[in-house]
Amino acid sequence: MKIRNKILLYFSSTVIGLTLVSFVVIYYLFSEYREEEFQQQQHDKITSTVRLASEYKKQSEQLSLLLDRQDINDFYDEKLLIYDESKQLIFSSIDNLEIRRANDILYELSPNTRWIETKSGEYDVVGVYLEYEGKPYYAISKAFDSQGYSKRDFLGKLLTGLFVVFTLVVWLITRHLSNIISRPIVALSEKMSGIVVEDSSTIAISTSTTELKNLTDKFNELLARTRESFVFQKHTVHHISHELKTPVAILVSELEKLQKEDDIGRIKQQIHRLTGNTKSLGSIINVLLEISKIDSGQKVLKKPVRVDELLFDSIAELNRIYPEYTFELNYPSDSFDEDRLYIPANRLLVKQAFQNLLLNGVTYSDNGKVEVLIGFPEAGTLRISFTNHGRPLSEEETRFLFSHFFRGANSRNKTGFGLGLVLTHRIIRLHSGRIEYDNPTGDVNRFVVDFTI
Repeated sequence: MKIRNKILLYFSSTVIGLTLVSFVVIYYLFSEYREEEFQQQQHDKITSTVRLASEYKKQSEQLSLLLDRQDINDFYDEKLLIYDESKQLIFSSIDNLEIRRANDILYELSPNTRWIETKSGEYDVVGVYLEYEGKPYYAISKAFDSQGYSKRDFLGKLLTGLFVVFTLVVWLITRHLSNIISRPIVALSEKMSGIVVEDSSTIAISTSTTELKNLTDKFNELLARTRESFVFQKHTVHHISHELKTPVAILVSELEKLQKEDDIGRIKQQIHRLTGNTKSLGSIINVLLEISKIDSGQKVLKKPVRVDELLFDSIAELNRIYPEYTFELNYPSDSFDEDRLYIPANRLLVKQAFQNLLLNGVTYSDNGKVEVLIGFPEAGTLRISFTNHGRPLSEEETRFLFSHFFRGANSRNKTGFGLGLVLTHRIIRLHSGRIEYDNPTGDVNRFVVDFTI
């Protein structure tokens, strides 16, 4: 069912149902009030008749008849019976209306049971025990509340008409409101169905509803992450299928040349160099596969990892492959808690990110040296900076630093695939971290990585 129809159905049925219940309650309460009011009128009539009958009972029968003829006009279709203390009939109205169960009601009346009310069809029947000038009297009245029923019937017709009109008005208003409410949702749905992942467009709808604005923002965020994952995988596949094919072919060619080489020293040197390149290439492929698993929906498996130990391991591995490079790791001069060196991380991914930054630093430095500094700039933040001395990047190059296959002007005559910093940036973000590049002085390059601890 469409959301517009659901709003129309739920809202209108709720309001109409509540209105119906309210009208029924009003009608019921009026009916009860009519009955109570009419029975009170009967009681007043009985009291007045008993008083008059007591005062004039010794006078002529003609006087009592005149009294009855006057009183009978008070109610439409009424029968009134009055009994003395011995429950002997002393007054009866002149009409022929029969009171069934009159003897039963008379029998039940007593000083302890002064009021009995019942119904006989649409007639109200009441039995009353009362005392006047110290003498007890019993009275039974049966009457038809013509005026009260007329008012009740008019109220019923009025409420029925109002309910029909109100139902129509509520349905029309609800239909209009449901169209207004569902319009941005329909627009959002239509725009979502037309989204192409490869495009850089986002969704924007005109609405003042906070929830819809948040939904649109969240969808755009999801779309951005999906597009990033799609582009990353697309470039990764392209890179593996095209870019890595060349270095693999070079490795095969170099190995074939080694088969013809007779100089043992030269063979060892070439094997050592090719082994390092192969390991580096294999590490990148492993990280790509790991990130692909994460993009497919698998969660990043994180465990507490001590950052300085991970850096020492990365430096040790790079030193075995590149012994000519120098890595210097420093701690802040002030004292610190070692527990603050732990972060929740995937060891394989973060280690690859550190290796990429270390290798990038020495590759583009003038002296083959990278300085690593661990610090705590503020509470809850662990900062690792990688600094080298060399030609800095321009402002324009900095904008594309973490783009696929981008290589700056300082990368000429340098080996590489233009993927290391992209992988690093992606890994840091997967760990809710942040990486930035800055150029504090003319010949200094620095990458700063912040983790939340």
